[in-house]
Amino acid sequence: MTFLCGSLAVSLLPSAVAGGMGGHDPSSRRPNWVMSPNSVGDGVTDDTAAIQAAIDAAHAAGGGTVRLEAKHYLVRGSLTIKPGVTLEGVHDAPQYIQPLLGTVILATGGRDDESAPPLMLLGDSSMVRALTVFYPKQKPTDVHPYPWTFRMIGGDNTIENVTLINSYNGIQVGPEPNVRHRIRSVYGCVLRRGIFVDACSDIGRIENVQFHCHWWSSKEVGGDWEPVFEYMWKHCEAFILGRTDWEFMFDTFVFPVQTGYHFIQTPSGACNGQFTGIAADAAEHCVVVDQIQPMGLLITNGQFVSFNGPDPTEIVVNSSCTGNVRLVNCNFWGPHRRCVYSEGQGFLSLESCYFTGDREGSLDEAVVQVNGGKAQIRGCTFATGRPSIHLMPATRHAIVTENNGASGVRIVNDIAGRAIIANNEPAP
Repeated sequence: MTFLCGSLAVSLLPSAVAGGMGGHDPSSRRPNWVMSPNSVGDGVTDDTAAIQAAIDAAHAAGGGTVRLEAKHYLVRGSLTIKPGVTLEGVHDAPQYIQPLLGTVILATGGRDDESAPPLMLLGDSSMVRALTVFYPKQKPTDVHPYPWTFRMIGGDNTIENVTLINSYNGIQVGPEPNVRHRIRSVYGCVLRRGIFVDACSDIGRIENVQFHCHWWSSKEVGGDWEPVFEYMWKHCEAFILGRTDWEFMFDTFVFPVQTGYHFIQTPSGACNGQFTGIAADAAEHCVVVDQIQPMGLLITNGQFVSFNGPDPTEIVVNSSCTGNVRLVNCNFWGPHRRCVYSEGQGFLSLESCYFTGDREGSLDEAVVQVNGGKAQIRGCTFATGRPSIHLMPATRHAIVTENNGASGVRIVNDIAGRAIIANNEPAP
């Protein structure tokens, strides 16, 4: 079937496979629909309408895959990935920083307007996979706002094996109601925001995501290491979580960043979830919690390094937080000011964590400072000569037990009998 759109013809060819013809034939994994490699992809012609026509045709046929060959596709507008449709490139994994190989979307729409339509809007049961997005007009020393590269609304939609070379805003989920978003194997550089999730009422998944200024450091894509590094640590929020119920996130990383993981309150609510193997490096703040649902935030096996900005602190729990924040088996290092500073009004738990790091001018400050709510700190290692824990006056209650350290465990207790302190290695 051939669909005409403007001056471009889009040919959709049925796959060689249907029904039970698959077996072990590799062709059984081919997509249902293939965009003709001769129709689009010269990097100069605006291919927005041609690609959208192919998506519309696949949707009208009951669903299928629109496959973009290994070319550069200029998209000046916005694409809507309709229910039952997959837009697919040729990558089985995210791509290295150079050269721009495989299926590359050259995005130019929405410059200087963050509220403009996203590059790609994914609805129910839709998917984008196996392609690279590059903004050719974005420059390392002259960063301009752009709208979201991807926006996911509705239910059961997926983004995987995608590379973002220099997105200003990466992936937005919500604020329309959504359920079971799946974001997997997304790598690249994001300048202002990486992934924002809100209004999710049922168990989203974010897996194997890495944001790094390296992806925009290659001269081939107009990159330069130093200005990109500086812009990210001053402006970037990598993962922003509003209302999402039972969010599962694991194997995520960002370098550098202003705020690695930001848990916020929106009109839809706040987050609860499990976050495993998450990490942030070259940060000012690795984790900031403004609010969390009462059942809480569970972080295990995290790695956090702060050393940029005026207040390099890995974990910050603000006074607006009334929920339960728990960290288990997490490591903190780098020349930070503090590892943990909490003014939260709920519960803070630190268990089996490793704390180190010395910063000139901060050697008299404890690496863990609690100034609100209730705290449990036990089984942790303080591998620094600085004070270990400061229980500040606004703390309502604390249990501090079974910790040790390079110089013992030095505890500053400003709450007197409201603290249970026992079985810690004594300071010399």
